[in-house]
Amino acid sequence: MITQRCGRARGAPGTEGNVTFAAVPNANSDSQDQPTAPTPAPPAGQPAAEQLSAVQRRAVSELLRVSPVADDLARRFEEAGFRLALVGGSVRDALLGRLGNDLDFTTDARPEDVLALVRPWADAVWEVGIAFGTVGVKKSDFILEVTTYRSEIYDRTSRKPEVTYGDTIEEDLVRRDFTVNAMAVALPAKTFIDPYGGLEDLAARRLRTPGTPQDSFSDDPLRMMRAARFAAQLDFEVAPEVVGAMREMADRIGIVSAERVRDELNKLLLSPCPRKGLRLMVETGLADRVLPELPALRLERDEHHRHKDVYEHSLTVLDQAMDLEEDGPDLTLRLAALLHDIGKPKTRRFEKDGRVSFHHHEVVGAKLTKKRMTALKYPGEMVKDVSRLVELHLRFHGYGTGEWTDSAVRRYVRDAGPLLTRLHKLTRSDCTTRNKRKAGALSRAYDGLEERIARLQEQEELDALRPDLDGNEIMSELGIGPGPEVGRAYKHLLELRLENGPMERDAAVAALKEWWAAQQG
Repeated sequence: MITQRCGRARGAPGTEGNVTFAAVPNANSDSQDQPTAPTPAPPAGQPAAEQLSAVQRRAVSELLRVSPVADDLARRFEEAGFRLALVGGSVRDALLGRLGNDLDFTTDARPEDVLALVRPWADAVWEVGIAFGTVGVKKSDFILEVTTYRSEIYDRTSRKPEVTYGDTIEEDLVRRDFTVNAMAVALPAKTFIDPYGGLEDLAARRLRTPGTPQDSFSDDPLRMMRAARFAAQLDFEVAPEVVGAMREMADRIGIVSAERVRDELNKLLLSPCPRKGLRLMVETGLADRVLPELPALRLERDEHHRHKDVYEHSLTVLDQAMDLEEDGPDLTLRLAALLHDIGKPKTRRFEKDGRVSFHHHEVVGAKLTKKRMTALKYPGEMVKDVSRLVELHLRFHGYGTGEWTDSAVRRYVRDAGPLLTRLHKLTRSDCTTRNKRKAGALSRAYDGLEERIARLQEQEELDALRPDLDGNEIMSELGIGPGPEVGRAYKHLLELRLENGPMERDAAVAALKEWWAAQQG
């Protein structure tokens, strides 16, 4: 079972860098990531071909054990004169010991025939992907996709594939992105189909394409990003010829819609080892077209103006932010960690004393973050949150040795708002110095800030920072109606609240009336 983070195995011991083909979790389990007992490896010295045959037999057995629904569906297709096979990612994931309840099938039946066969049998059917030959089905706890044998070809300018249907499963498998996704199990005969050596590539943890990578990436340029994503998700190595084709054809990613690019980038970032996929994108030139701010962080250095490698620093901050996640992968935090320093190239200055400065890079970085995420069609709320984290990531460094006043701490909390917990994690992750004394001092300083925040929250309910009088009370005390004066009065009281802490009502009313008198004068 492969459950690795950046080459550091987290799965069963004794795999020695090779794939262990594990028993598949129960299909009704709540998580696809639950640990599973590894299937015993073939005896030492057994010929490679026999080892693979044994793995194939185990894979078929496990697939059918967790997927009784597959046999039932296959019989319906067979009785109607059609063929059905479990295919692609479902077969790959079964071999990796991570099969869930989402199953992919392929068939020679045309979409209208598939609909006629599954409607009387399924709990629910949807046709969202039918233009591309795919029918969605819900049966019990399973979500199934049944797709007619097909091929997809992009022309040089179109963002949408031109779909044609095929007649054999071999035709269907050769169009798939990588050999590890070009395996199938024909049903109900339970025959393992692997015409392009996907099982050997899976065992070697290698990504190859069934045909030439040039043909594969020409059919769908997004597959170049999928190569980076699978490298990150599975900790696989990408074959040299595939990397070469990515370099040659990186410009082709431009015909793919921003939404599809964003979705692949998200999957990569949410993987166990995003660093590996991001490096591949940068090295092949894909990042120059998709996320140009990332390769721009590779600032040149010279012996006279030394500063840390901002690109490597950003990848390390991403790693460290991931280590602080508590409830699973956090896309907002990971994006902020990756992008927090993207304002540095535009703000770099060489000072007379030999230092390098990046004044206000957090402000510039927030603007660049908003621009890039908007171009990639991220939801507005996520754009706002990530940009705000980038803007605030340096704020703590004014804390120094703890000389902030209580009002400064209140402002820090107010400005972070609901992002405070993420800001804590981002700020701690941003310390990548190898100087243990300096790192320890920074950690202790932030510990102190968090303790002060906790004390103030307990004392003042800091999470709900509001003036001591609300808008209605302000209007009542001043004898005015709704208007801009109420907003200005509210802001003044909020500043007093931040500066001095909570006030008694009589004191707040007196302060309000004193301010109002000054306005009238």
